[in-house]
Amino acid sequence: MPSGWTLHAARRMAEAPAPLLAVRGLSIGYRDSLGRLSLAVQDLSFTLAPGAALGIVGESGSGKSTAARALLGYFRGASERTAGEIQLAGRRIDGASARELAALRGIQAAFVPQNPLSSLTYHLRVGAQLVEILRTRAGLDRLAARRRAIELFAATQLPEPERIFERYPHQLSGGQRQRVVIACALACKPRMLVLDEPTTALDKTTEAQVLELVRELRRELGAGLVLVTHDLNAVASLCDHVLVMKEGRVVEQGATATTFAQPRTAYTRSLVSSVLRLDVAPGGGMPSIPSAAPAVLNVQALGHRYRRSAWFERSAREGKPALAEVSLELRPGEIVGVIGESGSGKTTLGAAIAGLVAPSDGRLHFRSEPLAPSGAQRTHEQRRRIQIIFQDPLSSLNPRQRVGTAVARPIEVFFGVGATEARRRAAALLAELGLGEEYLERFPRQLSGGQQQRVAIARAFAAEPDLIVCDEVTSALDATIQSQVLDSLREMQVKRGVAMLVITHDLAVVWRLARRVLVLHQGRVHEQGETAQVFAAPRSAYTRALLQASTSTARLTQRHTAADVDAAIQEM
Repeated sequence: MPSGWTLHAARRMAEAPAPLLAVRGLSIGYRDSLGRLSLAVQDLSFTLAPGAALGIVGESGSGKSTAARALLGYFRGASERTAGEIQLAGRRIDGASARELAALRGIQAAFVPQNPLSSLTYHLRVGAQLVEILRTRAGLDRLAARRRAIELFAATQLPEPERIFERYPHQLSGGQRQRVVIACALACKPRMLVLDEPTTALDKTTEAQVLELVRELRRELGAGLVLVTHDLNAVASLCDHVLVMKEGRVVEQGATATTFAQPRTAYTRSLVSSVLRLDVAPGGGMPSIPSAAPAVLNVQALGHRYRRSAWFERSAREGKPALAEVSLELRPGEIVGVIGESGSGKTTLGAAIAGLVAPSDGRLHFRSEPLAPSGAQRTHEQRRRIQIIFQDPLSSLNPRQRVGTAVARPIEVFFGVGATEARRRAAALLAELGLGEEYLERFPRQLSGGQQQRVAIARAFAAEPDLIVCDEVTSALDATIQSQVLDSLREMQVKRGVAMLVITHDLAVVWRLARRVLVLHQGRVHEQGETAQVFAAPRSAYTRALLQASTSTARLTQRHTAADVDAAIQEM
């Protein structure tokens, strides 16, 4: 006879609910043009209980998005499953036919992609796209589908759902587009939601709103959730369990709170160390700049309105202010952070300082001399001394121009040296950023995102500027690559004593680099001061909301010191 313990264990196993999702030994590979297979996911195994939430984190190229798409039977390009199985609600889907997968998607499981604009049909109104899903997948007639679509738009907290119904994707903000895609995913009340980097392109306040929406809707539907992201704050606020991937393998998994508070591997510790930590000094321990030092940049009551035109109007009209009475001062060698949500005017401010946008109001002074509003009106020397690093390095680099040419060109133009000397200086700049001489011959498309941003940094420093505007330079990078790029940027800035204006919606970047911070909201300065003071005791509810959205993981990681982080990196 079986023992009492065996009977008890058997009874508990019988009472335990079957997993909603079970992945066992999953391996996925990609074949190149010669047919050679390289594995992107290796021996992945995990389960997801009904109604539970799992976060999958890791750097770019870790295989997390490949694994997430496979959960719904999506295999991109030359990818293929080489081993393992996937069960959803007790049914194998890894070998399912196209017809079976079509019946599963949207009904049993739904997918929310990273870029909502690319997943929506640009020439169709968003309401019509959701109605089509409801008619073809849920079997509703046209009137019922329209009513249900408006209800879903209201449930996803879109303002004025009837008006949103009639708009095209490009007429919506990033957060609104993401809500539309979530409404489409929820149309048929699926049992599981898979979200692939759903908040990467959103600012922190909008991200917090979208994550809260997902939490509420998941609670109402009782659906399971798989969240793929490199944002540990999103996982900390939403997920019960976390799975950490590196180079296609799982390096650690467990309860979110335990894993983030007591990471077992050096790689997980390095990820955790990248989040905003309010228990370490801001500004990376850099020396403070004397307040008596003369300003390298002085901005006084800067204002700007973008002009907009309609189809039947002969002349353009001025829109609402993108900037209004913005004033700031930047001293030599100082780093000032500018934070705020999308549409707050951060990028417009940076573009005005760099001469890419001519402000409508206010004055600019550089080195105590008036600075013309337009870059074309500025002197050759002023254009050299003020440089900008853009958010997307790939779009800012000429795709037909090799890296060596891109970095050497400013040296030739501003200093009048020959091609050989310019190339030598370009190689030295790239070497400072950890890129060998072989990168001089590569094209931008042949580089990773982090390498492309290093090239953009080298190009900005090639002009030997006094001031660099950094516009969201790490927003498209994962946590570990972001950390490396910021370290490289800070080392070069300290070595050369360059002043920097760091524009970002990532408060961890500001805390890491800047001793002073300026908070923009709807084009106006909402709050400014020493970074430590503003973050510790924000005066406004808006700044508190930004901090709340950025410190979910930090609250779990206070026990880790700088020495812990350094030790973790040394182990990698």
